[in-house]
Amino acid sequence: MTATSTSGTTARVRAVRRIADAAPHSAFTDLVRYRDTWWCAFREGDGHVSDDGVIRVLTSPDARTWRPAAVLARPSGDLRDPRFVVRPDGRLQLLAAVASGPPPKAAQTFRTVSWLSDDGQRWSDSSLLGEQDVWVWQAVWHRDAMYGVGYATREPRFVRLYRSGDGLDLQPWVPTLFADGYPNESGLAFAPDGTAYCLLRRDRDSATAQLGLAHPPYRHWEWTDLGVRVGGPALRRLPDGRLIAGVRRHDGPVRTAICLLDPERGELSELVALPSGGDTSYPGLVWHGGLLWVSYYSSHEGRTCVYLAEVELDPA
Repeated sequence: MTATSTSGTTARVRAVRRIADAAPHSAFTDLVRYRDTWWCAFREGDGHVSDDGVIRVLTSPDARTWRPAAVLARPSGDLRDPRFVVRPDGRLQLLAAVASGPPPKAAQTFRTVSWLSDDGQRWSDSSLLGEQDVWVWQAVWHRDAMYGVGYATREPRFVRLYRSGDGLDLQPWVPTLFADGYPNESGLAFAPDGTAYCLLRRDRDSATAQLGLAHPPYRHWEWTDLGVRVGGPALRRLPDGRLIAGVRRHDGPVRTAICLLDPERGELSELVALPSGGDTSYPGLVWHGGLLWVSYYSSHEGRTCVYLAEVELDPA
């Protein structure tokens, strides 16, 4: 499977493997290389929205043979959307949200939770981060601090930028980062010169994604409307400087797609669609060995399962 974007960049899906299918619904993934080993985290539950979610962590030496590493749970809470953070102190951190109360989402309360691990298998007790009903979707360490973008799960809707010197005490850095069109999920990446990029999902008005750009100290952001609708965004800067996004696309059949993000032109160009459909997306992205490794979930084969794809990109 090969595709070429309007930018001329070519991508090819080299391989796809199903790596998790034990639960009725396995979804909302992230992927990381930690201590020269692969780790994949995702939610297991009865359905896309249910009150029984737990976080499953798998590990693999070669990205082919996977084994269970840990299961993280919260009493009387639905855990959702795990995200890895590799800390400068050598520990691995995992962020997620705990939803309290029975579905639907509008009736629930949300809080960001975190665990720490020295080896990816033994995890600390969970601790609460940030503020009630502001869901820190993703966080990234850059230089001496961790930055995270959280979105309000109740009215008024907005996203907020947090900063922390220890990865645990999250303090509002930009109280209102963006507020139009129900902004929520985001991908966050930093360039070596300190430039920050934020790929932001929106679900109201035109529902088009936004690209945010800022320079240190990240108090002031410039935003560009990308003109396309996305879901579950993940963002990764490659060593050659290209910004690669993994998103759910809605134009035509719903699918998980790998895209090139061009900040100068304000364009998100699809490179290749992964085998996917229906309930799908929420990828994790890792650049390793000259390949883009992508964890994601999809229901195109009937059950909602977790997959791992290897994607080749032509040189910049």
